[in-house]
Amino acid sequence: MPDPVGTVLLAAGRGTRFGASPKLLSPLDGKPLVRHAAEAALAADLGPVVAVLGHAAAEVRAALAGLPLTLVENPDYAAGLSTSLRAGLGALPEMVPAAFVLLGDMPRIGPGLLVRLAEAFRSAPVAPCAVVPVRDGQRGNPVLLNRHFLGPGLAGLTGDRGAGPLLARRDDVLDVPVDEAGVLIDVDTPAALADLSVKDRDGAV
Repeated sequence: MPDPVGTVLLAAGRGTRFGASPKLLSPLDGKPLVRHAAEAALAADLGPVVAVLGHAAAEVRAALAGLPLTLVENPDYAAGLSTSLRAGLGALPEMVPAAFVLLGDMPRIGPGLLVRLAEAFRSAPVAPCAVVPVRDGQRGNPVLLNRHFLGPGLAGLTGDRGAGPLLARRDDVLDVPVDEAGVLIDVDTPAALADLSVKDRDGAV
């Protein structure tokens, strides 16, 4: 069997641009926004899935009820995304060599995309430090991180940043061209959520 690929679902942020109500609980297609990403990760069936909670933790936990996830609360979530990334990676078994960083506000990431990126990682002639989906020449999410290559650097991240600064300094990132528009779609505002719903209704996504 191939090595497992884990997923760290980042669901701890405050989503301040969205307004007073917790962004990840906003409904889309009849379910909370955060549940879309969680279900995609589980459907891909690549390895363990860890969801990192912080802001509105009890409500987000309820939104993910019934899913076979490992839930981790990050008490330092207000210090930025880097703290949640470290908490999530730390909750994965050491024998998991790589992990997706999946954002809870990206509901149009499907399991097929995750499987394809994992296969690109596993089949690369030389193990990359990360696998990144690219759409129309633009890097998107989720990013698949090689924990063995990036471990020390990830431990040193601070503030509201993910692995981007680390990857920018490396030449062993594997870019994978994809057709899925969802790798560039996150929901930061109520208007963005409404626009996504309209596109779905009109068959544009």
